[in-house]
Amino acid sequence: MERIGLIDVDGHNYPNLPLMKISAYHKAKGDSVEWYEPMFSGHMDKVYMSKVFSFTPDYEYFVDADEIIKGGTGYAITLEGGVENYDKTKDKPLSDEIEHIYPDYEIYGITDTAYGFLTRGCPRGCGFCHVAAKEGKCSYKVADLSEFWRGQKNIVLCDPNILACKDHLKLLQQLSDSGARVNFNQGLDIRLINDKNLEILKQIKLDSIHFAFDRWQDREIIEPRLRKFVEQTGYNKDKGHVTCYILCNFDTTLEQDIYRIQFCRDLKISPYPMIYDKEHADPVYRRLQRWCNNIVFWKVKTFEEYR
Repeated sequence: MERIGLIDVDGHNYPNLPLMKISAYHKAKGDSVEWYEPMFSGHMDKVYMSKVFSFTPDYEYFVDADEIIKGGTGYAITLEGGVENYDKTKDKPLSDEIEHIYPDYEIYGITDTAYGFLTRGCPRGCGFCHVAAKEGKCSYKVADLSEFWRGQKNIVLCDPNILACKDHLKLLQQLSDSGARVNFNQGLDIRLINDKNLEILKQIKLDSIHFAFDRWQDREIIEPRLRKFVEQTGYNKDKGHVTCYILCNFDTTLEQDIYRIQFCRDLKISPYPMIYDKEHADPVYRRLQRWCNNIVFWKVKTFEEYR
């Protein structure tokens, strides 16, 4: 039996899925698994360190272990000249045996929520996103819902673009049949919404709905589809809680960012500005973000009035 330590480098504000799977794998082998505490854990046979976000500082304390394994997107992304670069060699993938094991939710004290991926990959290949480099430019099925869900009341899906997968109708049906409340936390691609998948989506207990209006050049596709979605479903900020991510400070002007925000406002969709390269962004983007994320947004009609 080995002593296994886990370190969630990002902190414990959001559960780390790889660490939950690693824990389940080692517990199944009879190993002891615990969160590593430098002052109290003592010597470990092996310690796993996982980091999702590139902006999170690395673990600063000494780790007393025979073997230390670091992995996760946060270790693979570097920011150079305001552009994110992804190095796949630094993002150690889990073995198939660990990847497809039922997660150990107990380590985070999670009882009523399941987390996982049904698909991986995205065909978009956007310059601000590392998914294509990490998982490929094709959305493909990696699991059935039963792999990480066993009757929990809530499901959080981390799929980058489930609607681009050829099997997405069957996977959406699994979500509908579960009866659980579902959160597509990476959003749904509004450009791929059609009559067939919309009918199944309407049958799913949606926790909230996230879309993205990131690319200015896609506005002729996105605008009519967002408008049609609201008209057909009646969903908005009040019913269904529809949010639209708006990427700012990447390849658009402030005027173009405000235009997309106002478009969402007119449809009663809550815009959520995402600032690219926050460290070097003009302070105006922080003010833009505060305006949209404040209750006064629906009372103060324009950014100029807010400023």
